[in-house]
Formats: sequence, structure tokens, C-alpha cells
Amino acid sequence: MMTTLTLSSDELVRRAKARIESLTAEDAVALLDDPGTRFVDLRDVRELQREGTVPGALHCPRGMLEFWVDPDSPYHKEAFDTGQRFVLFCALGHRSALATQQLVEMGFGPVCDIEGGFKAWREAGGAVDKKD
Repeated sequence: MMTTLTLSSDELVRRAKARIESLTAEDAVALLDDPGTRFVDLRDVRELQREGTVPGALHCPRGMLEFWVDPDSPYHKEAFDTGQRFVLFCALGHRSALATQQLVEMGFGPVCDIEGGFKAWREAGGAVDKKD
């Protein structure tokens, strides 16, 4: 029996995008060397190995993000305590939109995502750091 959803994943992403700040890929590329900005790659490690990542980006698997930013979590990472502006990205910008919305709801920030994700970053001529 097929499940009938009352809310699609596309609608979830659309709603998230209406509530968050998204940067164009061109604007994100311009921030690459900004010391007040930290890029966070939410993609699976296999995606990073296959496609590379934004130079200097912190890799945070999507399933751990909320735990890594929460100072009361046993999984907390100090990399999220810097006061920098965090720019999240995934492959196409869907996961990062949902993740950005979640962090905003948690009270974490400043945080935004890249419209179109890593694909848009590459298309905008953004530097790519290849991973082994």
C-alpha cells in the first residue's frame, strides 16, 4: 500500500526557503576568503570524495548538525562556537535549506545557505578542493 503524504519534500524545502537567508552562489564565492565566514558542507562523505568541496569548508554530516551546534549535546563541536557567519551547503540546496531553517529555529546564527548548493558554486566558478 502506497503512503499518501500530506506534505511533500518539495513543499518542506519551499517553506524553509521562505524563512531563511540564502546567498547566490556568486555572493558565496565572494565570501570564500572572509575570516568572518565559515562554510559547512552537509553532504555525505562519498559526495565529497567524488566531487570535492569548498576550500576550508567544515564537513558536518547532515544527521549530526543539530547535535554538533548544541553546546549541551555530548556531540558538540567547538568549531561552531566561533561567532562566524555559517554558510551551509549540500549538493543542490535542498538539504541545506532544511538544515538552515532548523538551526534558525534552534536560535543558532548567523546562518544561511547557498541557493543551488555545491552545483551552483561550481557553475559560478567557485574554487574546489579535491578530497582523497
